[in-house]
Order: sequence, then C-alpha cells, then structure tokens
Amino acid sequence: MARVPAAVTVPATALARRCRTLGDRVRRVRRTPRVRPMAQELVQQPSPYTRALGLMAVVLLGAWLGLLVVGNVRAPVGPMNTTMTLRPSVTGGTKINVSPLGALVLDSHVAPVRLDVNVDQLDPARAQALVDHPERLSGLQDEVAHDVEHGTLDLAVRSCVAVVSGATALGLAVYRRPRRALAAGGLALTLLAASGATAFATWNPDSVLEPKFSGLLSSAPSLVGNARSIVSEFDVYQKELARLVTNVTKLYDVTSTLPTYEPDPSTIRVLHVSDIHLNPASWKIIASLVEQYDINVIVDSGDTMDHGTAAENGFLDPIADLGAPYVWVRGNHDSRLTQRYLEHMKNAHVLDDGRALTVAGLRFAGIGDPQFTPDRSVAPGGGAAEELAGARLASSLRDQRAAGTPVDIAIAHEPSAARLTDGEVPLVLAGHLHHEQTEVMKYGTRLRVEGSTGGSGLRAIEGTYPDPIEASVLYVDRDTRRLQAWDEIKLGGLGLTTAEVSRHLPKENHPGAPQSTAPTPPTSPTPPTSLAPPTPPTPPTSLAPPAPPGLSSSPSGGTP
Repeated sequence: MARVPAAVTVPATALARRCRTLGDRVRRVRRTPRVRPMAQELVQQPSPYTRALGLMAVVLLGAWLGLLVVGNVRAPVGPMNTTMTLRPSVTGGTKINVSPLGALVLDSHVAPVRLDVNVDQLDPARAQALVDHPERLSGLQDEVAHDVEHGTLDLAVRSCVAVVSGATALGLAVYRRPRRALAAGGLALTLLAASGATAFATWNPDSVLEPKFSGLLSSAPSLVGNARSIVSEFDVYQKELARLVTNVTKLYDVTSTLPTYEPDPSTIRVLHVSDIHLNPASWKIIASLVEQYDINVIVDSGDTMDHGTAAENGFLDPIADLGAPYVWVRGNHDSRLTQRYLEHMKNAHVLDDGRALTVAGLRFAGIGDPQFTPDRSVAPGGGAAEELAGARLASSLRDQRAAGTPVDIAIAHEPSAARLTDGEVPLVLAGHLHHEQTEVMKYGTRLRVEGSTGGSGLRAIEGTYPDPIEASVLYVDRDTRRLQAWDEIKLGGLGLTTAEVSRHLPKENHPGAPQSTAPTPPTSPTPPTSLAPPTPPTPPTSLAPPAPPGLSSSPSGGTP
C-alpha cells in the first residue's frame, strides 16, 4: 500500500483551525452591541420651550394667513354694502373704513382682535328708498344694529373655520405630522375662542356714541404744497387749509350714519381757540369753522400774539370780520398794548380783572394773565401770581352769583389760575399748554384746556413734526346754560393735510346717566337725542379719553 504524503494532511488541519477561529469572531461580533454613528450622537434634541415657541409661531402665523384668505364676510349694513374682517390687534376695538375718505374708530372692546368693517359702496336702491321714505330713518338704527349682529355671527363662524384651516395647513407643511398639525389647529381655535370671550367681557355699547373719525384727504404737495411753496405762496396755503376744514366738515356730515348727539337749533355754539401765536393761517381756519358750525360766539383764551409789540397789532384786524363776537383774555405773550388795541376794535370783547358780560346769550367772566414773559417787563411771579389771579376771578364769580347774574363760562389763560374757580362756575376755559385736555375738578367745575389754534406759531417748525392746529366747538344748552357736547378739531401742522374731528359727551349726557351735579345754575340739562346725520354740519363723535389726574401748567408761567 502506498503512503499518503504528509503535505496533504497539514493544509486540512490548518483549514479547520482557521474556520473555527472565523466562527468565533462572527459570534463575538453578533453579541457585541451596535454603536450609533458619531454624527447621530452630536445631534441634540430641542428643548420643550423651543418646541412650544415654534408651535405658537406656527399657530399665530397660520391663523393670520387663514383670516387673510377666507376670514371675511360680505354683509349689507343699512344702505351700505360692507366687508367684515377680524384682524390681530394689540388694543382691539372696531374700525370702519370708508375708503378713500377715512376711518371711523370705536373703542368697542379690548381684545387681541379688531373688527374691521370696510364700506365697499352705497347701495343705490336702499339709499333711494330712504330718500323716498324719510320715515324709515327712525328705524334705521335698529336696522343697522340687526345687520351688524347678523354679519358678526357669520364672521365668527367663518373666522373659526379660517383660523383652524390656516393653522392646520401650516402645521402640516412645517411638521409633516398630522398629529402636530391637528394640535396647531386646535390651539388656534382655543386662542380665537379666548379672544372672543375677552371681547364679550369688555364690550362697550356706549362706544358708538363717541366714535373718532380721521382721514387723509390727499398728499401734501398736491393739496397744499411743499415747504418752499408754502413760503412763496402763503396766501394759497391759507385758503387751501381753510378749504380742508370745510370739506372735512361736510364729509363727516355726509358719512355719519351712527347715532350721535344732535344739537338743537337753539343750542349756543361756542368756538374755543387759544395760543394762535401770530399764525395768519388761523384766521382763515376760524372763519371757516364759524361758517360751517354756525358759531354764535368765539372765545380766545390768550397768547394771540408772540411779543405783544405795536408792530404786531395789525395782525388782529381780521377779528372784526370773523362773523361772530370775539371774547378775549390776555395771555402771557399778550401785552397791555395789545389789550388796549382790542378794546377799541369792533366785534371784540375784552375781559380782565373778573369783569363779566353777556354775549350771545351766555354770561362770561375772565381775567388776563398777570405775567408778560416775552420781554420780562413784569417780574415773573410764577405760580403765586397765577393763583392770586385765579382767586381774584373766583371772588368775582361769587359776587356775580350774589348779584343774581351767575356766570356760565369763566376764562383764564393759565390752567393753574383757572383751577381756583372750581365750584364757582359750571365751565372754565384755558390755554397755554398747547395741547387739549379736559378735567372735571373736585367741586364739579369742568376745566377745558385748548390746544394751539396757531399750531404753536413759529414754534411749529422747531420739532421733528409740526404741531397740529387745534380748536373746539362747545355746544351749550340755551335754557340750562350747561355744556351738552364738544367737538375737538385737529388739523395737521404746516404742509400736512391730516384732519381729525372728535365728538365728546359729558358723562351726565350719556343715555341713562344721572343728572349733572355741576355748580350753578340748579336746573338739569336736557338729554341728548340720538338721530341720523345732523343738519347743519355736525361731525361724528369720538371716544372721550378720561382726563389725566394732574392737569397742570409750567410753574413759572413761562412760555409755551
């Protein structure tokens, strides 16, 4: 038998050994846990706060986009076709846009959503029906209220669908997970419901009595001109600015369809102006207001001049032709020379030292400012001088009441002097501060501080923005001699064409309010009437902000 070579058996043994080694290695690899890639370990999961903020951003953006796309309702309101929309807002309220004329703003509620009502057009058929049947005007208020209620309910339903759809769609696009998208939609609906509950809880139905109407009529260069043309053609600027007042007044009269205080034809209309400071444009504006509002008497609470020199006296000549009696008291920029010039002018009635007189059915008393600041010819007495003047005016008011001729309106330039008349007169008028303020003082006297009817005069160009031109129309009942309402009129300063008219009602004149407890006379005021658009022109009303608690002037009685 042949021998098997040794070379054949060695490779077989080595191969078996290697196979066993390889099998052991495979088994060890299988038992060894799998290690995550390093890249996966470096990725950090976002914090819960980050995820919550991201979800909230998706919800808010999606809800807003949903409202923009489908969150509006077309609804007829009285004779108008409107589009109602909900919009995110910090302060809430209701805004009625009468494009391109302006906007009517109501402080109707406080919530993070605002109701926008866009007046698209006036329906000719419904408008003609009102013209043909004037008796329908008496029910127009109820009809408008029903239309608004119906449209608001439709808007609420559509808005719910809009915010849920928008937030869900955006959530699906961002997260690509249906569960997260549905969570975004549910959160959007919850936020809308919470906003609606807040609006309902803060709903103010009386806001419709005091809306604010504002509008931008045109760009400044096309209506009035730029700064260079104002200087070269100042007469044209005056006429255009006065025409602006006229047009805005007519505009408010035409577009007012909400219930407002309508002055009785016998109402005494007082135009309160102050701090003209040698602005010649003021006379055109005052003349326009006298004509448009059928003013019975003009009251100027001082600072008509700037330096009180004889060279300035000619500036006062237009007073004689303003179309209404002009009652005037001296301000700290008006000199005794200015006062003597006005005392001899036709149509002017100068009050000083508590002197009282009856003009246009109202009894006025006033005192001039004891300080003359432009040239310091009188040593400034500061607040003490003003308080002394106020005490003198209050003493005169008491004397008038004792004599059986009580004063209806007192006038002083400085508010600090006017404060001393509290309890002696129903209404006291002042100026000096160059901005409007109102306050009912401790003993019932209402203090009305007028802004600058001259836009602060030459000071209008000192700041970044020109000061507005301000004046007020006071509606006084002829029988009770009480203030029933007032309109604050504000025009943009030099070169600007913005205009705003705000109607304010005293609290005692709101429907259902108790009778006034103001001082003399003891008779109670006649409540206002809520009617359709008034005639002659009476602008729509505006929300009357609460008077600031500390109405005060500069302690030294210095200039503004």
